[in-house]
Amino acid sequence: MTLSVAIVGSGPSGFYAAEALLQQGEVAIDLIERLPTPFGLVRGGVAPDHQTTKQVVRAFERTAQDEAVAYFGNVEIGRDLSMDELRGLYDAVILAVGAPADRPLGIPGEGLPGVVGSAAFVGWYNGHPDFAGTDPPLDGRRAVVVGNGNVALDVARVLVKTPQEMAASDIACEAAAAIGAAPLEEVVLLGRRGPVEARFSYKELREMGSLAAAATVVAEDQLPEEAPAGLPERDRRVVARNLEILRGFAAGGDPAKPKRVRFEFYARPVAVLGGARVEGLRWERTALRDGRVVGTGETHDLPCGLIVPAIGYRSIRLAGVPFDAERGRLRNRDGRIAEGLYCVGWCRRGPSGVIGSNKQDGDQAAATIAREIRPRVAAGGGKPGRAGLRRLLAERSLRWIDYPDWLAIDAAERAAATGGAPRRKFVTVADMLALLDRGGQPGA
Repeated sequence: MTLSVAIVGSGPSGFYAAEALLQQGEVAIDLIERLPTPFGLVRGGVAPDHQTTKQVVRAFERTAQDEAVAYFGNVEIGRDLSMDELRGLYDAVILAVGAPADRPLGIPGEGLPGVVGSAAFVGWYNGHPDFAGTDPPLDGRRAVVVGNGNVALDVARVLVKTPQEMAASDIACEAAAAIGAAPLEEVVLLGRRGPVEARFSYKELREMGSLAAAATVVAEDQLPEEAPAGLPERDRRVVARNLEILRGFAAGGDPAKPKRVRFEFYARPVAVLGGARVEGLRWERTALRDGRVVGTGETHDLPCGLIVPAIGYRSIRLAGVPFDAERGRLRNRDGRIAEGLYCVGWCRRGPSGVIGSNKQDGDQAAATIAREIRPRVAAGGGKPGRAGLRRLLAERSLRWIDYPDWLAIDAAERAAATGGAPRRKFVTVADMLALLDRGGQPGA
């Protein structure tokens, strides 16, 4: 008998799991996605000016169009059907739901208007329907991005790039207009630790030195002369290359450029300042002692109108699934939650690695399913799978988006693009459904 598997989430980890299952043969895979659109963080998280990174979807498209795979978009577990119902329909369920929630700063004032977590901010400029109405305040001259990783670099870079630099990106039109009209003069990248501990990739850090209208700067006294001894060789090379780039920034950049991005290492946020909205950020100078961040008692107030914390993400609870609140991920052992229920990607291990890092999770989940579930199915114990899901959704009059529907949305977005952009995204589910109601034709 054919093994039936539901994969909840259609981002990279879900597609890598599907690819691994297809290699085993005799499988029917249903990708269940709460949005009409597939590809997860590749569409909604990768920076819009990094189109090369987004080319990984070509491999995912081949998987999605395999005859053994079906796509069910606009279907949400917990809203449209329960986890118990899903597990009752499929021989195995793989959760690939990511880590969509921001880690909080945990400081006074972070609830003020003007503090916009990186999940929301990145989702807003990427046209994610969950964040279409975010409307971050961009009327100030300074923004602060808290974090020492690539997401922080992405936010800072997109904030200071010119419209011409973003012309070939797929940034949401509303976000492009708002950022282009903003009077922003400085973005400060604030990190608790130093440049050695920062999680910047070489390529993304190097990009900060070639911005058309912004000079990137850092204080020279925050940079060690060389990578410290004792690091593993690979890590030492990464640190050494990043320090070389940062030393170039310490020269001060082109003073003729109207904007600047400033790195502030060894700086810990302690309070958001303001009344009705954000007016500034109080931070404390830190030091590293035995690898731990400690405060020195020296504090500074930094006026700003926008604060974007980019300090990591957490998964969210799913009814009927054990959750590790301390680690912010689904409770699992090597990707196994229970027999017949597995997880991959960030909801399994936390937000780490690059897109390709998810492949190993998919391979392991497929191997575990082959070991635990295939023998039972082969003995005649299979479940309804796709036919059962279609029947249940139809009984509840629920509208799902199949892969041809997505291709119609994709074609309309591409057709609407102008000025070298690859696409003009729909940013609401209602607009996507309206397009399909018109037979895939643009509105008047």
